[in-house]
Amino acid sequence: MKRYDLRRLKGDFLNRMGEIIKNSNQGDVMIFLFEIGDFSGVQKSANLVDGLNSTLLNSLRYNQVD
Repeated sequence: MKRYDLRRLKGDFLNRMGEIIKNSNQGDVMIFLFEIGDFSGVQKSANLVDGLNSTLLNSLRYNQVD
């Protein structure tokens, strides 16, 4: 399991997230952290994962920076 912190990319995280997924091995488990503003990024990321024939296991929202 690997964690990818994409928060620094703000709303432009989808391209990087797609690259990471495309370059992963089948069966890899990844955790992506990204900033959201209007929640549209959550749906876009779910669509991206689905479009890349991957599986979204869960989506969580945190109110506090770790």
